[in-house]
Amino acid sequence: MKRFAFTRKQFVVLVVCITAGFIIGYSYNLTKEERMMTIANLQDYEREDNYREQLIDQQERNKQLTTELHEMTVAIRDYEKKMVDADYEKLVAQADDLRLLLGSISAKGKGVRVTLADADYNPANVNPNAYIVHESHVFTVINELKIAGAEAIAVNGQRLRTNSYIRCTGPVIVVDGKQFPAPFTIEAIGSNDSINASLNLRGGVLDQLLHDNIVVTVEENRMIEMVANKQGM
Repeated sequence: MKRFAFTRKQFVVLVVCITAGFIIGYSYNLTKEERMMTIANLQDYEREDNYREQLIDQQERNKQLTTELHEMTVAIRDYEKKMVDADYEKLVAQADDLRLLLGSISAKGKGVRVTLADADYNPANVNPNAYIVHESHVFTVINELKIAGAEAIAVNGQRLRTNSYIRCTGPVIVVDGKQFPAPFTIEAIGSNDSINASLNLRGGVLDQLLHDNIVVTVEENRMIEMVANKQGM
């Protein structure tokens, strides 16, 4: 077999070709890596630019909201100042009216005192309930006084609150857990004209009580004092 031998020139050409190929491959890989890095850097730049735009938009929105908040705060302060200047006395009066209804402050003024007493025993009537005062009678008077605009109401000295309860237990009534025997005295502070007109309506409260054989006594235009109810505070 004939052996193939490189000449010096051929060997040099082979070395040059191999070196050139290596350089070309390395350059290609380097160029590819640089291109990929460039693309990645471009994407990072675009992402950073997008974040920067979002941050600027958010800052502008925050600035707008801060301005709106300041304007609303100023408007609320102006409104509060107008309310204080114009309606302060009215608000105080309304608050006092609510405290009177709750029984949390003492009350004093002219009003009406209504006393309900059992009728005399009638042997001809076998039903004892026909001549004694029941809780319904007390409720009737209290409701009428409230409708007439009573500012404060008490039953046998017990101030009534907005959540007071009254129930009948035999010959006594229970007002907010306290028992009171007959007669029952209901006091109300308020406009005497309104209360008197309401109580004395024809066919009204007084006529109904008299029809039920209840002994009714009405004392008008009296000076009445009611202490604060601790339970109503």
